[in-house]
Amino acid sequence: MRIPRPRSLAGQLFAMQAVLVAVVVAGCALFTYISDRSQAEDAAGRQAMGVASSVADSPSVREAIRTPDPSAILQPYANEVRRHAQVDFVTIMNTKAIRWTHPDKNQIGRPFLGHTARALKGQPFTEVYTGTLGPSVRAVTPIYDEGLIVGLVSAGIRVEAISERVQDQLTGLFGVAVGTLALGAVGTYVINARLRRSTHGMNAGELSRMHDYHQAALHAVREGLLMLDGQFKVALINDGGRELLGVNGDVVGRSVADLGLPAPLTGALLSAEPRVDDLHLTSSRVLVVNTSPVSGGERRGTVVTLRDVTELQSLMGELDSERGFTQALRSQAHEAANRLHTVVSLIELGRADEAIDFATAELELAQALTDQVVAAVSEPVLAALLLGKAAQANERGVELVVSGDSSIDDGLLPDSLPARDLVTVLGNLIDNAVDAAQGSVGARVTVTALADESGLVLRVSDTGDGVDPAHTEAVFERGWSTKPAGPGGRGLGLALVRQTVSRHDGTLTVADAAGGGASFEARLPLPGAGRATSEGGASTGRFSAKGTKVQAEPEPAPQPTLHGGTA
Repeated sequence: MRIPRPRSLAGQLFAMQAVLVAVVVAGCALFTYISDRSQAEDAAGRQAMGVASSVADSPSVREAIRTPDPSAILQPYANEVRRHAQVDFVTIMNTKAIRWTHPDKNQIGRPFLGHTARALKGQPFTEVYTGTLGPSVRAVTPIYDEGLIVGLVSAGIRVEAISERVQDQLTGLFGVAVGTLALGAVGTYVINARLRRSTHGMNAGELSRMHDYHQAALHAVREGLLMLDGQFKVALINDGGRELLGVNGDVVGRSVADLGLPAPLTGALLSAEPRVDDLHLTSSRVLVVNTSPVSGGERRGTVVTLRDVTELQSLMGELDSERGFTQALRSQAHEAANRLHTVVSLIELGRADEAIDFATAELELAQALTDQVVAAVSEPVLAALLLGKAAQANERGVELVVSGDSSIDDGLLPDSLPARDLVTVLGNLIDNAVDAAQGSVGARVTVTALADESGLVLRVSDTGDGVDPAHTEAVFERGWSTKPAGPGGRGLGLALVRQTVSRHDGTLTVADAAGGGASFEARLPLPGAGRATSEGGASTGRFSAKGTKVQAEPEPAPQPTLHGGTA
């Protein structure tokens, strides 16, 4: 046996509203009927009292009472009054309640059925009493003659006649009630039809479970989820979205433009066009943004998903470096094979001494350059990066030079400055410098890495075309580049450098290089750097503090030049 599915929420509301409308209409009809019945009885009482008072005040009635046979005169008169006044009876009686008139002639001379004591005391009154004609609303009033009560008059309307009057009104009332119920039912059906479409026919239990699932999924998803309404105001945001966007407090109901996000990211969220895997940078993260408009005949909002690819982007940078190293090693292997063939050929020609001199010279040159780099930058990660980048630059026809001012001791860098961030900063600066210098006359990239009183200084200069002063700010924006965009896009390297430098509270500047081209300088604070340099410059021996400006004292030693074939 199949268990019937619970009614949908719309169906339950329709049934409840239909019953409610029916109860309200029935209650109103009952109240109106009772009220009309009470008002009809009151009106009948007033009408009967008016007729009775008029008869009692009539002089002809008093004159007839003085005659030996009052009924002969009063009966026709009473019947005439009854017809014209639209009452059911007019009874005139003596003070002993013996009838002189009655609609039924057989009742003349018989006692009046009803109360007369109050009227005999001079107090007119009305009452509902069952007489010979059935239940009736009647009025009883005394007849005065020269100040004495000489008789009584009773006029009345049967309750049945009153009910007939109310029945006519009740018929119209029920017609209005049925019309009201039908109108309420139609309105309820229309409203609930819209509700059914909005709730997709789900009942209250299903809606409650959907809400619970929605809340659980919303907070369990690590990716950021952001929902915007048609005016680009935040309608919903999960915990991941708050963390990735770096927003706090109650942001629901606020416009995206008021969240303080970077301009490119704000523009992407405000765009009416969908975005697929759009890369954006915040102050500390690299985000992949996807947007999808929600529409149902009209724009209802936008669903935005956010993924943090900061670590992935860093790993991709390292992977690119490893690929560069691999290519450099392949080139070095090719060069080493050529040199080995030269040595073997010299030996085969019987010129062993020349072969030994050639091999020794090559080995000494490679070792000397390596020693010079390590001596200038003994920090192993930076030294390895410089040796690898030198080989890559050589492959592209660019000479990479490490300035003689460079000096970074091993162990100087704190744990708060991870090697990965140094690779990001220096690696991207060198890559951009090599791009700029390639193809120029005397293509060269000069790298300076040192520690002074302001912290760690990484300076990279090139012999390229330089940076237009009008673009000194835009050059650090994501997507800005003087090169044509490739499949993966361009303009991300310097943006990542600025993000990393900002995360460590450093500074990043660009200026014209001494020999032409551009010079990018990143300064990262180091714990205790100011103290070390202020104590006589003991940290490097090459810098002296003069006022607030640090000046470099050039060394007499020659600058080591890194060539791809000897690194």
